[in-house]
Amino acid sequence: MAEEREEAPRERAEERQEEQAQRGARRGRGGGRGAGGRHTRMCPFCDRHLKVIDYKEVDELRHYLTERGKIKPRRKNVVCAKHQRRLAVAIKRARHLALLPFTVETTRG
Repeated sequence: MAEEREEAPRERAEERQEEQAQRGARRGRGGGRGAGGRHTRMCPFCDRHLKVIDYKEVDELRHYLTERGKIKPRRKNVVCAKHQRRLAVAIKRARHLALLPFTVETTRG
């Protein structure tokens, strides 16, 4: 009797998993948000085979800053980890030489 009670929840769980698999709602195999046809975007610096990110190219560096002058996170930039670190150094160097602002002046009122 006790064995039947233990098997019943397991059987139900297995049945649910089979139903979800048939519907394609299993985690990690599509079915969820953003599934299907999604291609991975490549790092623009890796794509151009750049070794060094030049701090003097201010126009290009501005693409990686927010409106308030903050460095955008990696997931928004679509930049690999290596180039995100190099990009941050280049932006900081440009800020230090006053090529880029540390913050954007805001007016109250």
